[in-house]
Amino acid sequence: MDFELGVKAHGFVVKCGFDYDVFVKTGLVCFYAKCGFLEDAHQVFDDIPEKNVVSWTAIMTGYIDFGKFKEAIELFRRSLGTGLRPDSFTIVPVLLACSRVGDVKSGEWIHRYVVEMGMGRNVFVNTGLIDMYAKCGKMEKAREVFDEMVEKDVVSWSAMIQGYASNGLPKEALELFYVMQGENVRPDCYSMVGVLSACARLGALEVGEWASKLMDVNEFLSNAVLGTALIDMYAKCGRMVSAWEIFTQMTVKDRVIWNAVISGLAMHGHVKSAFCCFGQVEKLGIKPDGNTFMGLLCGCTHAGLVDDGRKYFHSMNTLYSLEPTIEHYGCMVDLLGRAGLLDEAHSLIESMPMKANSVIWGALLSGCRLHRDTKLAEHVLKQLIELEPWNSGNYVLLSNIYASNNKWDDSEKIRSSMNERRMQKIPAYSWIEIDGIIHEFLVGDTYHPISEKIYTKLGELSKELREAGYVPKTEYVLFDIDEEEKEHFVGCHSEKLALAFGLLSTKPSDVIRIIKNIRICGDCHTFFKLISKITEREIILRDNNRFHCFLKGSCSCGDYW
Repeated sequence: MDFELGVKAHGFVVKCGFDYDVFVKTGLVCFYAKCGFLEDAHQVFDDIPEKNVVSWTAIMTGYIDFGKFKEAIELFRRSLGTGLRPDSFTIVPVLLACSRVGDVKSGEWIHRYVVEMGMGRNVFVNTGLIDMYAKCGKMEKAREVFDEMVEKDVVSWSAMIQGYASNGLPKEALELFYVMQGENVRPDCYSMVGVLSACARLGALEVGEWASKLMDVNEFLSNAVLGTALIDMYAKCGRMVSAWEIFTQMTVKDRVIWNAVISGLAMHGHVKSAFCCFGQVEKLGIKPDGNTFMGLLCGCTHAGLVDDGRKYFHSMNTLYSLEPTIEHYGCMVDLLGRAGLLDEAHSLIESMPMKANSVIWGALLSGCRLHRDTKLAEHVLKQLIELEPWNSGNYVLLSNIYASNNKWDDSEKIRSSMNERRMQKIPAYSWIEIDGIIHEFLVGDTYHPISEKIYTKLGELSKELREAGYVPKTEYVLFDIDEEEKEHFVGCHSEKLALAFGLLSTKPSDVIRIIKNIRICGDCHTFFKLISKITEREIILRDNNRFHCFLKGSCSCGDYW
């Protein structure tokens, strides 16, 4: 935009006596606002004697475009005080401002105003409300607005689907997408990104592939946002080869796409390949960002590459002028903790320029558990309790550490404290997709329709493994109970039930893919390796840390996770 020419035009307007014309003045407000001169824009706006809805919308939009969201919301309040009746072009941007600052109270107030003014049938306003509620985490309110809409366009459907996906409700996102298909609404870029994100979360590869075929493949290869979502879906569903194929075919590879493939490779344990991709990023002159280094550091953590991790972490600031965020510090603490360098990890936390959060201390606590450092774990837990006094996981982990060191009385005190506070451990779930349907299992689950067959199959597998010399590792059940009970709890972990169901429900040539919401235990890891050998099946499991590809008795993680 030619700012100098605009200023000259402003002078011409004044000389010609048009400076009191509301339309001319509104044009000047837009001009100054888009050039980033908000004070000048506001001064021109204040000089308009009779402001109309377009004038108010222009100044509000100017503030929103430059991240002044609270100011825009306040301007909207002021406009109503003048008796102005806003239209959808005014309300939708203000709802966007509410979502950006998480101001759900103002959003709800605007919602009430919309209903009172009889604008409840406006599809643009309703879509704005859905988007605002979704981004503020109020999915029930978003769904209420959506269900009450008489007329829905693809943008409305997309806002709901993306809202479910981004708020950790992937099943709901897919269910709504199926309804959308039933209404013969063709998906757009945004709804497809939401669906692929949901599939990535659930490990629903078949659904993801089916959904992606509803759009032309060239749309994915030419659109960086769609391409990245497809790469991410394949990577998180354990199909890294397919993710790589999409990546190589992308017509334009920007930083976001490179980040997606680097993270995918690191997640699958292909750390050296991730490093090579980073080398290509540097050669192409693409400036890496914080997400690039998150992928690299996570890869180092999975492979135990402490020296490489230190190198990348320090290079962020020294070579790329990037300040490490708390997430990068978390990766480093996790890397050092897993490697047994607990003192170095603790020192790093103490030297951080920001206050450590629960993720940082949790990473160190996991290292303490792995290396049975009860003393440091107690110190860490005090920090965690201060930050998250009602998080049951902190208490459970300390109890397990005590139990693994046979300090049963101390372990029981922690459990009793949890019971007194009525705290419950987050349950471990496992998911498996069969013919496009997601099946969910809990430890000791008996709710599945073919539960009896699943347990029979599990018994047969356990018998085969015992004959091959397998003995359940009951030390992973950290409770003071007898050996027979321990074996029962270990034997029906959710991932084992999912595996048995997968073996019953798939062809011998099929790859079995399982998702688990927490870290796989050591006994299940051994169990899966042996099953892959005796059944000659490839089994891919993704826990909350990484991918495990079990094949011929070995795991891609090299038993380091």
